[in-house]
Amino acid sequence: MSVQAGEDPVIIVGAGLAGLACALDLQAEGIECSVLEASDGAGGRVRTDEVDGFRLDRGFQILLTAYPEAQRYLDYEALDLQPFYPGALVRRGGRFVRIADPLRRPLDGLKSLWSPLGSLRDKLRVLRLRRASRRGRLDELFARPETTTDDALRNLGFSETMREGFLRPWLSGVFLERELRTSSRMLEFVVRMFAEGDNVVPAEGMGRITEQMASRLPMGTVRTHTPVERVVESGVITGHGERVPASRVVVATEGPAAARLLAGAPDPGSRLVQCVYFAAERDPVGEPTLVLDGEGQGPVTNLAVMSAVSSAYAPEGAALISASIVGEHDAGPERLIDDVRRQLRGWFGTQVDGWRHLRTYRIPHALPERWSAPEPQRLPDGVLVAGDWCANPSIQGALESGRRAADAVKQGLPARV
Repeated sequence: MSVQAGEDPVIIVGAGLAGLACALDLQAEGIECSVLEASDGAGGRVRTDEVDGFRLDRGFQILLTAYPEAQRYLDYEALDLQPFYPGALVRRGGRFVRIADPLRRPLDGLKSLWSPLGSLRDKLRVLRLRRASRRGRLDELFARPETTTDDALRNLGFSETMREGFLRPWLSGVFLERELRTSSRMLEFVVRMFAEGDNVVPAEGMGRITEQMASRLPMGTVRTHTPVERVVESGVITGHGERVPASRVVVATEGPAAARLLAGAPDPGSRLVQCVYFAAERDPVGEPTLVLDGEGQGPVTNLAVMSAVSSAYAPEGAALISASIVGEHDAGPERLIDDVRRQLRGWFGTQVDGWRHLRTYRIPHALPERWSAPEPQRLPDGVLVAGDWCANPSIQGALESGRRAADAVKQGLPARV
């Protein structure tokens, strides 16, 4: 079913990265579309809130500039991208240990060779993994034999100190799961993207990414406060009871929401993350780097002073601290803040007691547990799906799935994207 001139518009359910990418591609081809968004604004999980002069991303997020789809859709210069240090500080044995990318920071990388986090052989294994991950095309990488990330790291010969002290805390924050059961293909993909570009944030917050995308759509394309209740033949029914006719429907929501809308479509499951923001009078780290928990004492997996990456994240004379917690914290929100303070007091001392809690974000579907589009026969005729759960769990995957959905609309392809 292709779209012909004069037909009803394409309806895109969801104004996250995938939905916006799909809409931009359809617009570029002159295909009318309407994006229905349940919340009060476009962006999905990639939004930034302003609280007391601070810019709070909805969960700690970064953009990897090497993502091919991000290069396709985004104007990097206009976003004023601000880089993180190419490495990390790891809390291990009661002190901070620096790990640096030796190809970007040669001097720091040389010093890292003698750090207590892994042997010289471990560092050479990192370089071998890096070289292997950069061979071939991305689609070839995702077709390679796979195992779990944990098994892959063991098979590569990394020592327990390197795995538990650096690789597990780093990758836990990327994959949002501590067991590293994520596919080894994603391990290679992530290593490749970190190797080929910078890890950055827009100067005024991650939400500027989706704001930039939405701003390129004609006024009125995105309809906010418009939840979709059902996908029906030739259209959708909104939560307000409105029937919206469509030539095709693209469901570009999170996986669990898509499963509710499309009977028979599999629920890919969810990975939860929480992010606690504090306002401080001074920066406890002193540089734009990621701080990792290499001791496994929890609950904090990683920490970043966002105002050290971009001064626009905090008012003048203040610091914004982001602490991420992978998974659920059973004791509840108030106890979570207490436990975070207790852990960070061990890192930075009593200054932590003076930090002001700004907000805690609990993001139930931060990443999909599984990813791959459902078979076309499990979707209603004329319906396509998009989202990171249809490609791979990343900004790259979300944008790629939106583009593929738009391509399918333009070419009249079946409902598998």
